[in-house]
Amino acid sequence: MTSSVWRLAHLALAVVTFLFLILASLTGIVLAYNAAQENLQPLRADDINTISLSQAIPELKKHYPEIIELTVDHNRFVLLEGIDNDGKDVKAYINPTTGKILGKPTEKSEFINWNLSLHRSLFLKETGRFVVGIVSFLLMLITISGLILILKRQKSFRNFFGKINKDSFSQYYHVVSGRLLLIPILIVSITATYLFLVRFEIIKKSEPEKIKSFKSTNQEKKKLQDFDIFKSTLLKDVQKIEFPFVEDEPEEFFVLKLKDREITVNQITGTIEKEEKYPLITVYENLSLDLHTGRTNWIWATVLGLSSANILMFIWSGFAITFRRSRSKIKNKFKPNQAEIILFVGSENGTTLNFASNVHEQLLSSGKKSYLAELNHYELFPNAKQLVIFASTYGLGDPPTNASQFLKLVDKIPQNQDVHYSIVGFGSKSYEEFCAFAEKINQHLSETTWAKPLIPLHTVNDRSTHEFAEWAREWSAESLIPIASAPSLYAPKIPSLSTFKVVGKSEVVEEATTFKLNLKPTSRQKYQSGDLLTVYPDNDHKERFYSVGKVDDSLQLIVKLFDNGLGSCYLYRLEEGQEIKARLIKNSDFHIPKNPKSIALIANGTGIAPFLGMIDENTKKKDIRLYCGFRKSSELSRRYTQFLEHQKEKGQLSDFQFAYSKEEQAEYVMHLIEKDAEYFYQLLQSGGTIMICGSLRMQHDVETLLDDICLKKGTSLGDYKSKGQILTDCY
Repeated sequence: MTSSVWRLAHLALAVVTFLFLILASLTGIVLAYNAAQENLQPLRADDINTISLSQAIPELKKHYPEIIELTVDHNRFVLLEGIDNDGKDVKAYINPTTGKILGKPTEKSEFINWNLSLHRSLFLKETGRFVVGIVSFLLMLITISGLILILKRQKSFRNFFGKINKDSFSQYYHVVSGRLLLIPILIVSITATYLFLVRFEIIKKSEPEKIKSFKSTNQEKKKLQDFDIFKSTLLKDVQKIEFPFVEDEPEEFFVLKLKDREITVNQITGTIEKEEKYPLITVYENLSLDLHTGRTNWIWATVLGLSSANILMFIWSGFAITFRRSRSKIKNKFKPNQAEIILFVGSENGTTLNFASNVHEQLLSSGKKSYLAELNHYELFPNAKQLVIFASTYGLGDPPTNASQFLKLVDKIPQNQDVHYSIVGFGSKSYEEFCAFAEKINQHLSETTWAKPLIPLHTVNDRSTHEFAEWAREWSAESLIPIASAPSLYAPKIPSLSTFKVVGKSEVVEEATTFKLNLKPTSRQKYQSGDLLTVYPDNDHKERFYSVGKVDDSLQLIVKLFDNGLGSCYLYRLEEGQEIKARLIKNSDFHIPKNPKSIALIANGTGIAPFLGMIDENTKKKDIRLYCGFRKSSELSRRYTQFLEHQKEKGQLSDFQFAYSKEEQAEYVMHLIEKDAEYFYQLLQSGGTIMICGSLRMQHDVETLLDDICLKKGTSLGDYKSKGQILTDCY
């Protein structure tokens, strides 16, 4: 939702380069696969990393009395050119310790050469290479701007790997995969840019640095295995060895071409006749080529192939995000200094913007000078008469991202004339902080001298079109500006739903207000504990989310029954065998880690639902502990105890503790954590994971306590959050 120079730069660079990047990515996938395939060929000796020239050369001389040159390629395959004991010419990959031939070199296929030429130069020779170099540089800028956008979204490096709000699949995929593949793509773009700069001499190579060496007057002949330079040089550090053309000829030398230097060696005495150190530019050029192509390691080549494939997905998801934003993009006919009715919107995921845009379009259609903007774009409006603010609340009473600066701007930029204002707050009454940010705005404006309330603050629960229509009716009557008051005109479309069958339900008993509901999808669906089930009790836009556990191949919900609660009453009225329409939302940020060292699960009340499923699915017997808080001991909590004891016997749960806040010995889940403070600290230190599910208030209290525990040990909870060790799903 928020716009910035970085986002525009990111998009502009992508638009300019996407066709070239598609070609580079497609050919990059092919070339990465070829590099990995080449690297995996059985042509490399097992001890290539430890064998020295003093070991290899004498042994090879036994099998090949005349050797022209020995090459160690990027795969660390040793290629020998010479003549064997039978007088036959040899050009083959050999085992340097035994002299055994491992295989013959082959030419690259026409298909690979075609892809290589397209990848490097677009079949345009030097002109194409120049274009590809520029595109590589722009890809580097795209990657850097993407990094900055992620940091802006996550607020800091500390939260770089924190939870991502899932507005849409394209947005979620773009950010999550961008974080995972940021480093490989940055390396690809930087190395390609460097190779481009060197090739076109924008970075100029210097002459090799000549190192003077002592030339011995002692002409006593040494054996090859006694040459000091051969003893100290490993075969893996060699690029090529040129052998003397004539043996025992003082003017014929060994020429060792290493990774960072070239050494000329006397073939009789083993002394160094000449040594030239390659300039760093050449060393970095070879390193860049290795990193860019993945030719030295099949694992890195595979990573590069995946990165190339992901660039294609980035292009798709990036343009999908752009298209989605453009459909809800704010369009203004009038400039700020012309507008008489100013509509401001503060929204985290765009829902509130839909209401504001609807009103904006109506006003423009009726000839009114309306202007729509995000709250962070507040400025001076010299002709403003009406100010309408549509504000949602994020988290625990916080402003949405695009409204974070609004209150400061109001203090900084007062309007020069009286302006009537109206505020519509959007939220859900299931949160204690219902419309808290809208209330803050109302309080703030009431303290100014220029803002005059037209009608009282109006709140809208769960995007209710009926409640919004009431505001529209009241505002229209007071402002004498007609806008639609029919709820149907503001109703969004409901997504496609699946059918679920009720296969079990518990009753609410006096000592508890929660019940258990088990559902099974009537069609095949993939899901796991931690995913979300969305239900639509009134068959309209109003939706309720429930975190699910997968137990015995069914969806298990733990629901708190509220008096007149829309979602809870709807679910409680269901009977076994009845079918409902709902949809499953994959919540991968709250799935149990695949390879955790240990896991602590913390919940209160209904937050236990996904954890019961995770424990039931823990067939690999990972180390899991559960901490949960309830109001009172009840039949349902006793069933939990039986279930969890059984899981302990099976080895799928290490331990569990319950706290009851309304019993004689009142205890909260925070008390359990405080008692086991050392366990939680050691858990985080050893790379373990803490998962929290329940109310936002509980999450805040638990995280505050955990942070205190960490601070006493010289760290902070934020350090572990940034590593993805704290997973939350709280409402």
